[in-house]
Amino acid sequence: MRLTSISQARLPEGRLSSCTVPVTGTGRPLPVSFDQGMHVGTGPRPGSWMAVSLELAAPVSRAELGAAWAGVVQRHHTLRTVFSADDDGRVRLHEIADAVRPVWTGHDVGASGTRAALQAVADSACSPLARPSHRLCLIEPAAGPVVVVLAADHAHVDAWSLPLLARDLLDGMADHRAGRPVGAGRAPAASFVEHTRELAARPPAPPHVARRWARILADGGGTMPVFPLPLGELGAPVPETVTTRDVLDAADLARLEARAGALRVRLLVLVVSVLTRATADLAGRPLRAVLPVHSRTEPRWRDAVGWFITNSVLECSDPAPESCRAAVRETLELGSHALEPILRPHGGMPVPPGMFMLSYLDYRRLPAAPAPEQRAQHISAAAPTTGVQVWFVVGEGGLHLRARYPGTGQAHRSVGAWLDAVGAGLRAAARP
Repeated sequence: MRLTSISQARLPEGRLSSCTVPVTGTGRPLPVSFDQGMHVGTGPRPGSWMAVSLELAAPVSRAELGAAWAGVVQRHHTLRTVFSADDDGRVRLHEIADAVRPVWTGHDVGASGTRAALQAVADSACSPLARPSHRLCLIEPAAGPVVVVLAADHAHVDAWSLPLLARDLLDGMADHRAGRPVGAGRAPAASFVEHTRELAARPPAPPHVARRWARILADGGGTMPVFPLPLGELGAPVPETVTTRDVLDAADLARLEARAGALRVRLLVLVVSVLTRATADLAGRPLRAVLPVHSRTEPRWRDAVGWFITNSVLECSDPAPESCRAAVRETLELGSHALEPILRPHGGMPVPPGMFMLSYLDYRRLPAAPAPEQRAQHISAAAPTTGVQVWFVVGEGGLHLRARYPGTGQAHRSVGAWLDAVGAGLRAAARP
């Protein structure tokens, strides 16, 4: 699956429509995860969603797609929940009490084209407090395959969730075409709410974990890590710059994985080694970055949709593989405990201008993968930013990265130089 953004995604011009499951009533209150609370607590805004797109070669009807999407919503409990915010900003989550009945709406594409119209639909329909905050969109060009886009606010999905949504939609379409009830023979997926409850019920983190978090924040002047090179004036969010680079092809990736195997380390460890060296060479500093880690620690969560991510911090000053392996292990340990009680004494998770985040995902390890002919894309929203986020994405075709950073001249130079060094380092590490 290709990671891209709404500003760069492959999207045809054509008729645009969308399908939703209207909410008229809500039921029982539900627990809110730490990350959901921070995300939704910022309030309604554009650019908080993520999506997966698929090309479908065969003709498809709205009735078929709507029935399949209703089945997806029925299978994944988080899609049947909605957020609200009290006057004091407290975030609440409620279960949707309605039956799941799809409703279609047509959208005027206008002179700005399909991409702008799709972005406007997702920005409005998939905002954190929308009811519901997800939408299926259909693009029908005059010729060629139709494109289906499944979009949802980040509070309900993560990158792992996207291919699961795509798979379940295609399965539902197959059921509808075969005359079977959509979802027949498939049990509901595990609920993210249960994951939230389980995490809250765990014993407190060991004292050494809390002390390490305190040290990390102290080293950052009371905040999470920032990008190690100048980014320009960031008193307020500025328009983003997004760049995507192909770094390793399939043969390069195979060689790098073979090297990791010979060293008895994970591929991620060698990537961290390259990042550590690039940071030291350019900034003269250790690598310090926020690193989201998955919390799907049990088999039942592998097939579940939700925000199964917690933030941790990666810190590494030595590019030697054994040092990088220790750094990755510490990162995973720091992210394996409930963060809210750990960070409460520090005012929550303090996000500074220039916060540096690294993300790593190997789509080959996920339980679902769209077929190559569907040309699947993981599409991120567009929004002003003050931070730097770099994704490293591994798939059957190799490794590519996507970077999102403030669109200042200084950030272009600094982040561009860092990306150049990282790309060169990965290619050198993969040479025969």
